[in-house]
Amino acid sequence: MSETHSQRLPTLMLGALGVVFGDIGTSPLYAFKEAFAQPHGLALTPDKVFPVLSMMFWAITLIVSIKYVLVILRFDNRGEGGVLALLTNVLSLVRDRPRLTWFVSVLGIFAAALFYGDAVITPAISVLSAVEGITVAAPSLASYIVPIALVILVGLFMLQRSGTASVGALFGPVMVVWFLTLAILGIASIIQTPEIVAAINPRHALTFAFEHPGWTFIALSAVFLTLTGAEALYADLGHFGVRPIQIGWFALVFPCLMLNYLGQGALVLRDPSAARNPFFLLAPDFLLVPLVILATLATVIASQATISGAFSVTQQASRLNYLPRLKVLYTSDVSQGQIYIPIVNWMLLVAVLALVISFGSSTKLAAAYGVAVSGDLLIGSLLLTVAVLMTPSRRIKFLLPLMAVFLVLEICFFAANISKVFEGGWFPLMVASIMFTVLTTWRRGMEIMRARKEASPRVASDDLDLDLSDITRVPGVAVFFSSTRTGYPASFLHNLKHNKVVHEQTVFMSIEFDDVPRVLDDERIELQRREGGIYRLVGHFGYREDPDIRRLLKLARRKGLEIDLEDTSYFTSKPVIVSVSRRGVFGWRRSLFGWMMQNSPTAASYFRLPPNRVIELGSQVAV
Repeated sequence: MSETHSQRLPTLMLGALGVVFGDIGTSPLYAFKEAFAQPHGLALTPDKVFPVLSMMFWAITLIVSIKYVLVILRFDNRGEGGVLALLTNVLSLVRDRPRLTWFVSVLGIFAAALFYGDAVITPAISVLSAVEGITVAAPSLASYIVPIALVILVGLFMLQRSGTASVGALFGPVMVVWFLTLAILGIASIIQTPEIVAAINPRHALTFAFEHPGWTFIALSAVFLTLTGAEALYADLGHFGVRPIQIGWFALVFPCLMLNYLGQGALVLRDPSAARNPFFLLAPDFLLVPLVILATLATVIASQATISGAFSVTQQASRLNYLPRLKVLYTSDVSQGQIYIPIVNWMLLVAVLALVISFGSSTKLAAAYGVAVSGDLLIGSLLLTVAVLMTPSRRIKFLLPLMAVFLVLEICFFAANISKVFEGGWFPLMVASIMFTVLTTWRRGMEIMRARKEASPRVASDDLDLDLSDITRVPGVAVFFSSTRTGYPASFLHNLKHNKVVHEQTVFMSIEFDDVPRVLDDERIELQRREGGIYRLVGHFGYREDPDIRRLLKLARRKGLEIDLEDTSYFTSKPVIVSVSRRGVFGWRRSLFGWMMQNSPTAASYFRLPPNRVIELGSQVAV
């Protein structure tokens, strides 16, 4: 490891504690409690506490420690993680197998769609579970739980516009205090009932599973809640790297979580009535209020991480052409991952508030939460298995037995959670179905449009061989925007066909975004001069920069493109979707795609072109 990276490692580890582990770090608030929550939980007896804790320990060890921290973090896509990055990686391996490509694509898109259900449920269940601690200290305040949670959530979403950079430095230290508090509370309880440590013996879980498969099935949906947030370890890989996540997990997060779960188990053995809220009852009375405040801060951080994850997934989906182009605001000069997408933020807020009001408690939300996350984890394992099978290297095949173990466990978890579909599990499935429809509709529509465009040789070719000698020339400069750096822009061809004129200087411009914060002016433009006063200009911007068209043209003047900026016209095109076939059963998808296309940002608004200098040419596209 380089000296510079070694110096940054503590900072990255601290940041990872605040972002990567926020979700899984707040699971002790509700996971163990749900195993014995009535009327659907297990009866609270010692012969059930030990197996439940044993299942929790080995589920976290196998799924989080081994699958995610040691295995899946190695399957990055150019340093990036997350289900869409994994999907891109797998698609590159199966591109020569059409049926497998289709199957993998459907899996990956549905996993991304499920994530939106997770992104709605996480803030709701996390904040509710923290605020519910108030009732331990003051039961009379139970009616205020939902209003307090709503106020906290509204404040959280309102702060998204300013970004997490200003408070991000506090996330890591707060989570360090949180994890140490988990450990201290757990140790204090374990000391009083040390025999609880024997629960880590896998024999308790295996014996219970063989002797009581029905009870085990019931317990699995609660045990799975200890894994919520595991996918964040992979999703945030590009922000922190492998080593900070691995060290943070094994050095602090994993031991603190298990000490707290064991402590909760020890508490309910001593006092079965504590099962109503074992986490907060671990603390002495005088520490209850500070613990509620700390838990609320931790759940806000966990929610922040999930909301940011929804922004990242949306951005990735847009770049991979599963969603329209969206305006993304970057809120940090340091981290590319700190972004803000207004429409996603407000849609999430409405959904989260509706969820809190409808369900009203963390217990009622637990079933919905399990379905979303278990589906995500199972699909991740399926994609990873395909990647292992299709990778040419023989050395990687040793992972196949492990993948079989992961798949068996996650199928059991998913089956246990899907059985609660009528108790709340329907919600993430509904959200995922809606998002899956949106993602696939946009992708398919764009594929059809691209096929229509490529069918035109003038657009597909880069020969620029049109004979313009007999075309009337008009004074001034015209800039025609193009989505690619080859061929004729559609707006140019339409202008030529209908107006039958060409400007003295004609610029075909395309914009490309590079994976760097900012681009130096010396590297910002590529300019090619063609015959007949035609130029091809490619502009480069970093992910922290807004596209500045006037700036590009000023730089182009330095390279010989004589432009009067005040006498420049900007031509853009926006297709109008026209249905040319029978509507059929799925005809509504054409209408949905057309609506999305018409409501997506125009090039003029996205590039902030001067309104009085823009000419937008419409074109009909048959789908």
